Amino acid sequence: MSGQKTVSRDDVLKMAGLSRLQPAEDEQALFARQFQDILGYMDTLASVDTEGVEPLYSVALHGGILRDDAAAAGLGREDALSNAPLQSGGCFVVPRIV
Repeated sequence: MSGQKTVSRDDVLKMAGLSRLQPAEDEQALFARQFQDILGYMDTLASVDTEGVEPLYSVALHGGILRDDAAAAGLGREDALSNAPLQSGGCFVVPRIV
């Protein structure tokens, strides 16, 4: 990383405290490494030349590319029930939820 300090366990504990989380001892080192990787990726993104690229403020303002809505054949009942652990009368049998 260019000029960035490393993320320590103390940094992880501070962020965890702000998030009201209590990471285990082994998770602290993992999270520190992951945060460090994220910051490194941000440095990579910051080095990309975006000169002449118009800013994108919201993807919602731009129309998406949609496929045609066309009917297609689905699964038959036998195929849909073929892997069901329990079935009765052509329907799935599931545990009762109270």
